[in-house]
Amino acid sequence: MCRFLVFKGTHPLILSKLVTEPSHSILTQSYDCRLRTDMRRPVNGDGFGVGWYTEAHLGSHPCIFTSTLPAWNCVNLERIAPKTCSRLIFAHVRATTEGSLAENNCHPFQHNSLMWMHNGNIGGWNYVKRPLADSLDDKWYLSVHGGTDSEWAFALFLDTLEKEGVDPSSEPARGFGQNVLRRAMRKTIAKINAFVKAIPAHHNLGDVETRSLLNFAVTDGHSVIVTRYVSSKTDAAASLYYSSGTDWVEGKTKGQFKMERRDKASDVVLVASEPLTFERHNWLSVPTNTILTICNQTVFVRPIKDEFYDPDPSAERSSNFAKAQGLVTKAPGGAQSKQSASSVVVVAAAADAGMTPKLRKSVAVRVEEQSDDTENEAAV
Repeated sequence: MCRFLVFKGTHPLILSKLVTEPSHSILTQSYDCRLRTDMRRPVNGDGFGVGWYTEAHLGSHPCIFTSTLPAWNCVNLERIAPKTCSRLIFAHVRATTEGSLAENNCHPFQHNSLMWMHNGNIGGWNYVKRPLADSLDDKWYLSVHGGTDSEWAFALFLDTLEKEGVDPSSEPARGFGQNVLRRAMRKTIAKINAFVKAIPAHHNLGDVETRSLLNFAVTDGHSVIVTRYVSSKTDAAASLYYSSGTDWVEGKTKGQFKMERRDKASDVVLVASEPLTFERHNWLSVPTNTILTICNQTVFVRPIKDEFYDPDPSAERSSNFAKAQGLVTKAPGGAQSKQSASSVVVVAAAADAGMTPKLRKSVAVRVEEQSDDTENEAAV
């Protein structure tokens, strides 16, 4: 399917340091997916997109560059990336599941200050599309220009946001807030599940895949919400990792980047379908069926507690479904994590040379069982 990348930093980062220069950059992942096990579709060559936020005086809308060319074959990307920098970047390489090869089907999608992308699929889409579309207010129905389930999911998110009493077209100076975005995301996923569950029995879905893989990412330019989700209690979701530290730098060898951790700060946060490096201590696997939030350079991870939630920390999820979609395998560079009924602390598998226990603790994450409106979470 696809691969995506999120960067959020306290200081602007040059686009090429993420998209083109690292040895396993998002561009490299377009033709060399280390975590793809389904070799029926060995590349993500059905277009790409990059979105970034500019300085405030240029407005709150992100700048988005998309192309139907494979990322590895786009000379304009190579020209733009070294000359563009931002504090918040989305990047996506596409392998089609729904929709034709067209620029209006390339992620990220945008509405005013909001930006959205997706890795995965909506189960039973041919039977879900009409009821989902019928549920939308006219303006969100008409806002869909492409044919992907991903863009329709974004329209559903915008419609859900509005029904929560928030105008998606407004542009609050400090964004909509993490709680608002997270709550709308939970409800969007719940609605998708309800549409799939409501597919009439007469359609005889014996041969139709109704499980959804919903790795979504959305931002208002301030907070970032990312999900790792599958509508199954026994299957693992598509792969998702994150890394945080004080700086993202290139080592002595060209293309070999690493996350530096000089202190407890998280000046740089990366979230990616695949790690950009293969150093195990640099990346943590996001647990299946959770929401990751980046707010003020702090990372929070919370479980999505619905019918597919499993509170048993020892429960194993099968990766067969995600593998069949070419979306997951054992990562060469990430520590796997589990979630429990109360909370679980996940610490990086190995520490940097010379990293003290205090610093090691700073790269831990706690998955809290709290209400959506609770602000005082444990964090990275």
